[in-house]
Amino acid sequence: MTVKSVSARIPHPALPEADWVDRYEIIVPAAALNAETAARHLFARMPGWSRRLLSIRNIIVAPLGLKGASPAHTASDPSRDGRIGMFPIVCKDTHEIVLGFDDSHLDFRVIVDTTPSGAEATRVGLQTVIRRHNITGRAYLALITPFHNAIVKSALRGLAAKVSAET
Repeated sequence: MTVKSVSARIPHPALPEADWVDRYEIIVPAAALNAETAARHLFARMPGWSRRLLSIRNIIVAPLGLKGASPAHTASDPSRDGRIGMFPIVCKDTHEIVLGFDDSHLDFRVIVDTTPSGAEATRVGLQTVIRRHNITGRAYLALITPFHNAIVKSALRGLAAKVSAET
């Protein structure tokens, strides 16, 4: 199963003022996979290397006054209402869930969407839209983009592996 980078457009209703976007998709062998379930699989257990990167990121950005994500919040816990992993749920329906928050340097939304792809498969899209507020947001995004891309691709491959194992 291949993760594909696909074109995405802004503005997006989840963050109309966004000035940056990316989107990745994968087709997984699961009929009727909904967006919330896909998101929970995507962010349920991030790889150790990405958790370490998050910890390093938090140390670096703390003096700048940017929000940090608690490593304890990297696992998806269904009992934690209103969150998936470290991300607050902004809104959701069956085929799309929007996660994200606003900070002083940028606002971001992660959109997970699902659409049927044939009788026994689902296309899962993972789109990130960002509104950069200032030079700090621009510099931050330039610095983290390669890591972001690696994490997104890894999460989508992990989703495909998990769903494949369940079917």
